[in-house]
Amino acid sequence: MTAPSTRTETVELGVELLAHLEREELTLPEAIDRIETVTTSPAPTREILDTAEKRGVIDRDGARLRVERGGTHVNYETQVVTREGSFECRRCGSGLTTGHFVRLDAGELGPFGSSCIRKVTGREESADE
Repeated sequence: MTAPSTRTETVELGVELLAHLEREELTLPEAIDRIETVTTSPAPTREILDTAEKRGVIDRDGARLRVERGGTHVNYETQVVTREGSFECRRCGSGLTTGHFVRLDAGELGPFGSSCIRKVTGREESADE
């Protein structure tokens, strides 16, 4: 993956990731877990959350977020691609020989392992959630 080169690209990718989550509701720490696949910097993380809320992608109620996505889940057949190589998962840091990448309009996010890709998109809950 080519990392977003500007803060604007980072924010757009984070907002789009939140818009494509399959879960309708999640806690703030769960949302930040997803956002950390885009950035671990606190200021852009806050900007992603603020921008998503302003655009109506999420609705924040204290430490809970409701995703107002309008049915735009990640399509695993067309938006998730796999590549063979030597990768490190952006979510858990594990070494990978097969990387899963999410193609969004704002850019590509990954690589992820087979279980982390499901957690990042909200298709599967993390063990710590």
